[in-house]
Amino acid sequence: MPVVPPTIIDRVKPTFNGTRVLVTGGASFISSHLVEALCAAGATVRVADDLSSGILANLSNVENDIEFMEADLRDGERAAVACDGMEVVFHLAAAHGGRGYIDTHPVECLNNMTLDHAVFDAAASAGARKIIHASSACVYPTVLQESAEERLLLKESSAGFDVPGQAFADGAYGWSKLMGEFQLAAFVGQYGLDGASCRIFTAYGERENESHAVVALIAKAVTRMDPYPIWGDGRQTRNFTYVADTVTGMLLAAHHLTGFDTVNIGSSQHHTIDELIEVIFDRVGWRPSTIERQLDKPVGVLSRAADCTK
Repeated sequence: MPVVPPTIIDRVKPTFNGTRVLVTGGASFISSHLVEALCAAGATVRVADDLSSGILANLSNVENDIEFMEADLRDGERAAVACDGMEVVFHLAAAHGGRGYIDTHPVECLNNMTLDHAVFDAAASAGARKIIHASSACVYPTVLQESAEERLLLKESSAGFDVPGQAFADGAYGWSKLMGEFQLAAFVGQYGLDGASCRIFTAYGERENESHAVVALIAKAVTRMDPYPIWGDGRQTRNFTYVADTVTGMLLAAHHLTGFDTVNIGSSQHHTIDELIEVIFDRVGWRPSTIERQLDKPVGVLSRAADCTK
């Protein structure tokens, strides 16, 4: 179990100690680690999840410390029940997955816009004072991520609706997340609450499933797949970010940000898939005789890492 550094927990305790907090989609990968951190910070936590991708076992470390509600939050009435009495809402519920999922399930991804609206409306109506929204690096214009060699760092001001050309997101999933940010900004402006959209970059770690690249590549090595398949030519880059660091970033965003704001939660280091698999082979103590580069598989953009100045 990854542990958010105690110094961070101490820093955010004034924000969360005794605070009633809802985590939507809280039985999933990143969110379950967030629930643990919030409990450690003294929050009173309610989790609402329809268990379409999350599992209750992910919450086993805190099952006696939280309230759990099984609910599809696209239903406005269920969202209202989930948000009732909550002061802070961390909204992580979404249709999501690795590149294979988001490229083949655009309808489910676009349904996130309905989900976001229902949760934001319920939270605002319930009098919540702050909403932290799990956005994505997929909101960034794909034209900034077309070169594996150039390795640009993506800055928050590069994506949005204020300047022509900033709204050019990565697929249906990216557009749904960018529209989630747009919706949250509207609720902040109209209802006077605080809201932050955390643009999460390539998280990995315990409880991640095999629809995501890091765990899938580890599983292939553990089972000694030879030829060893990877998607693409291996030169595409990502800024792999450990889940405890992702959670730390979200906690700090909730602690510091007011009004409406966006913030990158990731790393400024580019790593190729080839570099990643070499680390995996080293840790597993095995390497295949052949690496099969599957050029017909979806790989998404060729370069992605965060400008972490903010």
